[in-house]
Amino acid sequence: MEKIILLVDDDPAVLGVLKECLRPHYHIRIATTGGKALELARMLPLPDLILLDVRLPDMAGYDVCASLKQDEQTATIPVIFLSSHSDVVNITHGLELGAVDYVSKPVAPPILFARVQTHLRLRDQSVHLEHLVRERTQDLQAKTAELLLSQELTIVALGSLAETRDNETGNHIQRTRAYVEVMAGRLAILPRYRDTVSAAEWEMIWRSAPLHDLGKVGIPDHILLKPGKLTVEEFEVMKRHPVIGRDALRAAELRAHTAEGSILRVASEIAYSHHERWDGTGYPEGTSGEDIPLSARLMALADVYDALICKRVYKAAMPHSVAVDIIREGREKHFDPQIVDCFLQDVEQFQHIASRFSDDHPDSEEA
Repeated sequence: MEKIILLVDDDPAVLGVLKECLRPHYHIRIATTGGKALELARMLPLPDLILLDVRLPDMAGYDVCASLKQDEQTATIPVIFLSSHSDVVNITHGLELGAVDYVSKPVAPPILFARVQTHLRLRDQSVHLEHLVRERTQDLQAKTAELLLSQELTIVALGSLAETRDNETGNHIQRTRAYVEVMAGRLAILPRYRDTVSAAEWEMIWRSAPLHDLGKVGIPDHILLKPGKLTVEEFEVMKRHPVIGRDALRAAELRAHTAEGSILRVASEIAYSHHERWDGTGYPEGTSGEDIPLSARLMALADVYDALICKRVYKAAMPHSVAVDIIREGREKHFDPQIVDCFLQDVEQFQHIASRFSDDHPDSEEA
């Protein structure tokens, strides 16, 4: 397609030189005022380059340039100023406004033509680069989406593997992941976390939540599936599942050579520490307060709430309101007080999630 150059000058003699120099090679548009120049600059197809006189009858060329650069439609069109003033101050002012070059009058046609060619070539390269970046970005976004989907399916599959060992948990991993996502969204807007935890880190927390009980695959059936209360010895075996889960995920992390803050590292934190308590009475280490990873503190509340409202062979399901009261009473004992406060702001959403992914609901969704 033939390149379009917009000539903006009110001097017929200068226009005559410009047309003679450029018309054999390019399609020419002509404006003799700033207002007309702005009109023709926005006419489709857009000009590929604008030659702009500094002095026009209705407005300064600098104002025309400023208006072009402020308009998203015309901002990238190269502007070359034409002026009989070639002092440093004028040239600098024009370049600061966004012009790409400055040609002195009287115009020397060979120099003008060479500069026009150069800037048109640079513009073509810039447009090509923009297209290339856009294509590469789209390819990267597609590959990233595919990788995230694969990661999501792997996490859910591994979580479901643990779930099949404990056949009473049903949609437990779906519910707890959703609970964690809700609380993470609430915490993310608080001042203490707004600038310290990124959106990607919050997402890693709730995405890895389904792996919290992965270690149950290493617990013997006669303990994991026991319908009654566990003996002290059996409970000690059950308490090994956080260690089993952490070790499995850490081994995968080492084999994958992932970065320090990878989703496998977050998953291993959750698997290992989600039975710790704020007051230090949990297991496996008796860690307390903020020494417990944030991801595990979120998981702890989500896990307990779900256990309370769901039926087990050794207990009946509790009403939502009773579960809420128990969580509230566990503030600063079992649970991080700030996370409890977030939970209490979203109790209706928790109840909706529990219903949506209910084990007894015939239309319960699957991930």
